[in-house]
Amino acid sequence: MRKREAVVAANGVNLKHNGLMESKPEQDSWRQEKKKPVEPTSLSSGSEIEEENSVGSPKRVSNRKRKRSIADEAKVGKTKSSRKKKAAEKRNGDDEKKCEEKLKQRSSVKRRGKEEEKLEQSIYVLENETDVVYGSCSHSDSDLSDSNPKNGNFNDCRSMTRSLRADLGDLAICHQCSKGERRYLFICTFCEERMYCFPCIKKWYPHLSQDDIVEKCPFCRGNCNCCICLQSSGLIETSKRKLSNFERFHHLRYLIGSMLPFLKKLCNAQDQEIKTEAEIQGLMASQVDISETLCSTEERVFCNHCATSIVDLHRSCPKCSYELCLNCCQEIRGGRFSERQESKSEFVNRGSRYMHGEDAEMSSSSSFVPEDEADNPSIKWTANENGSITCAPKELGGCGDCVLELRRILPFTWMSDLEQKAEKFLAASCSINPTMSSSCRCSSDSQMSMMRKAASRRNGSSDNYLYCPDSFDVLKQDELLHFQEHWSKGEPVIVRNALNNTPGLSWEPMVMWRALCENVDPETSSKMSDVKAIDCLANCEVKIKARDFFEGYSKGRTYRNLWPEMLKLKDWPPSDKFENLLPRHCDEFISALPFQEYSDPRSGILNIASKLPEGHLKPDLGPKTYIAYGNSDELGRGDSVTKLHCDMSDAVNILMHTAEVTLTKEQLSAIEALKQRHKQQNEKELQDQTCLNREEFVDDENGFHHDETGSALWDIFRREDVPKLEEYLRKHCKEFRHTYCSPVTKVDHPIHDQSFFLTVEHKRKLKAEFGIEPWTFVQKLGEAVFIPAGCPHQVRNLKSCTKVAVDFVSPENIHECLRLTEEFRQLPKKHKAREDKLEIKKMVIYAVEQALKELETLLPDLS
Repeated sequence: MRKREAVVAANGVNLKHNGLMESKPEQDSWRQEKKKPVEPTSLSSGSEIEEENSVGSPKRVSNRKRKRSIADEAKVGKTKSSRKKKAAEKRNGDDEKKCEEKLKQRSSVKRRGKEEEKLEQSIYVLENETDVVYGSCSHSDSDLSDSNPKNGNFNDCRSMTRSLRADLGDLAICHQCSKGERRYLFICTFCEERMYCFPCIKKWYPHLSQDDIVEKCPFCRGNCNCCICLQSSGLIETSKRKLSNFERFHHLRYLIGSMLPFLKKLCNAQDQEIKTEAEIQGLMASQVDISETLCSTEERVFCNHCATSIVDLHRSCPKCSYELCLNCCQEIRGGRFSERQESKSEFVNRGSRYMHGEDAEMSSSSSFVPEDEADNPSIKWTANENGSITCAPKELGGCGDCVLELRRILPFTWMSDLEQKAEKFLAASCSINPTMSSSCRCSSDSQMSMMRKAASRRNGSSDNYLYCPDSFDVLKQDELLHFQEHWSKGEPVIVRNALNNTPGLSWEPMVMWRALCENVDPETSSKMSDVKAIDCLANCEVKIKARDFFEGYSKGRTYRNLWPEMLKLKDWPPSDKFENLLPRHCDEFISALPFQEYSDPRSGILNIASKLPEGHLKPDLGPKTYIAYGNSDELGRGDSVTKLHCDMSDAVNILMHTAEVTLTKEQLSAIEALKQRHKQQNEKELQDQTCLNREEFVDDENGFHHDETGSALWDIFRREDVPKLEEYLRKHCKEFRHTYCSPVTKVDHPIHDQSFFLTVEHKRKLKAEFGIEPWTFVQKLGEAVFIPAGCPHQVRNLKSCTKVAVDFVSPENIHECLRLTEEFRQLPKKHKAREDKLEIKKMVIYAVEQALKELETLLPDLS
C-alpha cells in the first residue's frame, strides 16, 4: 500500500528588512479610509478597537503598501537634504559645545527603577547626513492614556511630532502598525530610521519603556513582532557554534560507527530473503533477478498487514498489488502469524453531569458492550512448502490467488555496497585517533550546580539526579561530551535559560495568532477565527472562538459549577509546517535549541533525521507548538495534562511562555466540594477498592517540594522500568478515567494507548507495589527538556503554558527506535500509534550515505 503526501508551500512571502520598509500611501484614499470606523475582528481586542477609534487611525496598511517604491526613495533623499537645511537654521547661533553637551547628556541617561520612575524622557531624533536634532519633553505616568496622551505636558511632544511629519511627510509612520496621524512616535537613536507609536509600545512591547525604544528599537533588538518581521525568515543566525573540520570529521565517523551495525542487520535480512527466493526458483542466490517496484520519492510504501514502512525488498502480489514486508514473511513462514484485530473505542458519553460526579443522564446511560471475539473465527495464513507465500485472504485485504513476488525499491546491491564502503572507511580512519574524551564529573562537589534531584530511588541508585547545565555552558565541546555520556544511558537532560540565547521575540499566543492569520489567504484567515481545542475533562475536541481561547489562557475559564475548564491546542498550527506559517518564531526556537549537533532539525550533524536527501518524503518531526491552560493544584479529573506515552524518536521541549491564573475563594470552595463528589463516584464504581483523598498527598514521597516558580510538572520513567509500569497499569486500569470521564475497561497497550495519567496517589502506589518511580521535576520558563526515545513520560501544566517541541533521532537511540517500531506493528488495526511514520530504517540507510559523502569533502583538508 502506498500513501502519497503532498508538500504544501508557504502562503506568505518572506521579506527582509533593509532599512525603512514603509511607503507613502495615496493621500486622498488615506483621508477617506481614516474616517471609517475599525471593525472588530478575531485578531483585535475590544480595547484595541477603542484605541484605534479614539485616535482616528486609518485602516491597517497592507504589506505591499509598506514597501518603499522608487519614488519614495527619491523623496527620502530630498527629505534628508531639506531636513539638513532646517536643522542648520534651528541651530543658527548655537555654540558647538552646547550641542556636544546635549549628546553626552543623552548618552548618560539610564533606565530608572519602577519605584523611582516619576518622570520619563522622550526623545525624538531627526536623521540627516551629518547633524542630529534633539527634542524632549517630560511627563508623569498619570498623564498617559491607552491610546493618545492628551495632557498639556505633551506640547513639546506635539511640536516635535509635527516636525517629524513636516520633514518625513507620510513616511513618519509607526513601524509596527503603519499608522502615523494623531500618534506620538518614538524614533530609534540606534538606526535613526524606525519609529514606534505609543499605543503599539504599550500593547505589543510591555516589557520595554519609551527610553528603551529610543535607545534601541525592537527591530534593532531582533524581537520586532510586526506582521512583516513575523513573516520573515533568516533575520537571525540559528546556529550557535561553528564546527571545525576536525570536529565534523569526528562527529561523522561517530555517526557511521553507530549506524553500521543496524545497516548490517538490514542487509542480512535482505540476503536471507534472497536465499529463500533462490531456493523457490531452484537457482543460485547470485542468479536471482529481482524486479523493481516503480514508486516516486514522494510515496511512502508500507506493509498492508502491519503498517510498517518498506524501504527496499518486499513481496508484492502481481494481481492486487498487496505488499508484505520481510518481517511479516518471516512470521508467516515460522507459524507466528497473528491477525491484527481492530481497535475499538469503549467510551460512552454519559453527559456532563456524570463527568462532574453525578449520575449518568437517562439519554446517555447506555453502556458499551464489547464485541465477542469468540464469535469471530481466526483467519489462517501459512506459507507453501517451498517457502513461497500466497497473497493474503480476502478477509485480510488480499486476493488469495497469486503467489507474492519478490520486489525491490532501491538499486540492486546498493545497500550491500554501502555497507562495504562504510566498513572500509572505519578501518582506514583508525589511524586518525581523536583526542576528544571526557569523564562524567557529576559526582564532584563543583559540578553539583549542574545537577537537579528528580528521584529518591533506594539500593544505591546513582541516577536520582539529572544533568542540568546552563545554556551558555552547552556551547563548550566538553559539555557536549558530558551530554553524550548521560544521553547514552537513556537519561533525560534539562538545560536552563535556553531563551537567553535568543533576541527575545514575543511568544504571547495572540502575537503568534496574529502572525499566523497574516500569513494565510483572506478566506482561510476568516475561517481561523475559530479553533479546535481539546477539552481535558471530556478528552474530546470542542470548537471555540480564538479570542475566547486566548483570553482564557491568561484569565481562566470555568464551567457553570465553577470547576476549571482546561483547554489545549495540540500540534498547532495543524494545517502546515510550523516553519512555513510562523517562520520568524521557528528561527527563534531553533536558535534557542541547546546541543544543536543533535537537536537542530535542519542541519544537526548528529541528527539522523536531517540526513534524508531533498526530494524525499520526510516525517513531520516538528517544530510543533502546544498551548494549554494549567492549574497549580492537582484536580484529579480534567487536569491539563499530556497523558503517559512513549515517543518513537528523541525529543526536546522548550517552555516559551507562561501565564498564571488565580482562582477565587468561591471557586476554590466549589472545587473542594466537587472533589468529594468525584471521590464518592469513584468509590461507588469500584466497591472493592478505596480511592484515597488527594489532600493526603500534597507533597510526594521523594522528599523534595516542587518549585512554585515552575510551570509544568514532568514524570519520565526509565526504560528498564517499563515492564513493571505496564504490569501496574494493566492491574489498576479500572481506576483510571479517559474520554467522557469513563473508566478504562480495555487496554490494547498500557502506554501506547495514551489513556493513563498517574496522579500523586498512583505514583505512590506504584512505588509501594513495584518499587519503581519516575524522574519527577518542574520545568521553568525557558528550560529545555531532552526526552530519550523509549522513555514513557507524562506532563501536567501548573500554569498556562506555551511549549514548542521538535523530534530528532540520535545515533545512541537507534536501537530504541527500532524496538518501538516493532512494538507499534503489533498493535491492533486502526490504533492511533500503529502507523510507522518515522521510517527509521530508511533514515539509517540514507544517513550512512550522506555521512560518507560529507566525509569525502573533508578528507582532502584533513590528510
